[in-house]
Amino acid sequence: MPDRLSPLDVSFLYFEEDTTPMHVGGVAVFQVPDDGFDYDRLVQLIRDRIAFVPRYRQKVRWVPGHLANPVWVDDPHFDVSYHVRRSALPRPGTDKQLRELVGRLQSRRLDRRRPLWEMYLVEGLRQCRFAVVTKTHHAMVDGIAAVDIGTVMLDPSPQPREMPIDTWHPAPEPSSAELVVGAVADVVRRPTAVVDAVRGGLDDVQATATRLAGTAGGLLAAARTALTPAPDSPLNTQIGEQRRFGMATTELDDYKRIRKAYGGMVNDVVLATVTGALRSWLIARGEVVVSGSTVRAMVPVSIRGRGQKGAQDRRNAMGNQISSLFVDLPIGEPDPVGQLRQVSAAMKSHKDSGQAVGADALVRLSGFAPPTLHLLGARVASDLSRHLFNVMVTNVPGPQYPLYAAGARMLAAHPVVPLARGQSVAIACTSYDGKVCYGLNADRDAMPDVDVLAQCLVDALAELLATVR
Repeated sequence: MPDRLSPLDVSFLYFEEDTTPMHVGGVAVFQVPDDGFDYDRLVQLIRDRIAFVPRYRQKVRWVPGHLANPVWVDDPHFDVSYHVRRSALPRPGTDKQLRELVGRLQSRRLDRRRPLWEMYLVEGLRQCRFAVVTKTHHAMVDGIAAVDIGTVMLDPSPQPREMPIDTWHPAPEPSSAELVVGAVADVVRRPTAVVDAVRGGLDDVQATATRLAGTAGGLLAAARTALTPAPDSPLNTQIGEQRRFGMATTELDDYKRIRKAYGGMVNDVVLATVTGALRSWLIARGEVVVSGSTVRAMVPVSIRGRGQKGAQDRRNAMGNQISSLFVDLPIGEPDPVGQLRQVSAAMKSHKDSGQAVGADALVRLSGFAPPTLHLLGARVASDLSRHLFNVMVTNVPGPQYPLYAAGARMLAAHPVVPLARGQSVAIACTSYDGKVCYGLNADRDAMPDVDVLAQCLVDALAELLATVR
């Protein structure tokens, strides 16, 4: 039986429109090894390793009539050379040229008729470097899984690992009739789904009350946030189809020194850095920033359990298990230490109050609606996003040792997260080998100064670090 997409996974397909492609990705920068690196080498590397991520050779098949969520099926015409592509920068091959190319690549939606990922080898980067730009649909992975997928092409040493021979053959693709039969069988196995399907989405009061009982506390916490709209901000505007991309690289030890001096978590320091950067950026734009001004950030949090074991856990390993926090960043506070202390207090308060459960509770409830209503609900949530928060900020930890792709050392890894409707920029960062690498995915028209915001991140961290010295 093909794997069926979870309600949260399929919601990322429902969210997607021309102006809101829902893929995550990254920009990995490498040093060219002594024996060189070219397109054929990358294609062979992916061909050798792709057996470790079977989802990358599968595509989405929708069930006729939306009787159930779609399923993953093997692509009988899978062609790795279609997904792994080649590009090059004109001389002099600057980082600015790379950022411009990344913005254009990330603007385009993935082809849903094929496995939902692409990879680009970008040659010609100066200082004897090259880049690999990736795009993977959010329906396949969450932030932490996206980092783990790097093991497909990366090794902890310059010497590539020995790989077993790949004997993959695509399983026969199910017919439309078989998809319908499978959907009906799933409904029979889940009696509550019969009520949803027959009534076309009208709630069974008793069943719904039972479901709510386990998540009531979390829902109340989320409702309190929803009742307080996000403040007005130039971060929220109508967006188009084109993107810009900004990058910044900082030192992880700086964040640790600040955390050691003032307490809290490294993630608190990241959020305080973003707070200071947004304050400086808004002031540079001539926006009014006064005492008490805030920017509400949505901070996704992976809730994947550690040490998962068993066949079912392995099948779910690439699914999305995400909760979210809403944090009001105190941009009206001019003192960087004051910003950090307020952010740390807010994060502690959220953990203590259970708001992290609140956002996840909403996700769990979405699974009780039939797929058609789930589609409508996801689109409504996308419409409301600009009213609930101003900007998304993600922070995903990575390995603190060097990684290699066919002998080429990875120097930096900048993440890319999608924009929701009405969001002009999304800020993401990944720690890797002693660095904290930021990626800023921004609307091209709304954020012509995305590079200014990237520099503000570097400056805000330096200002906070100066208080420790």
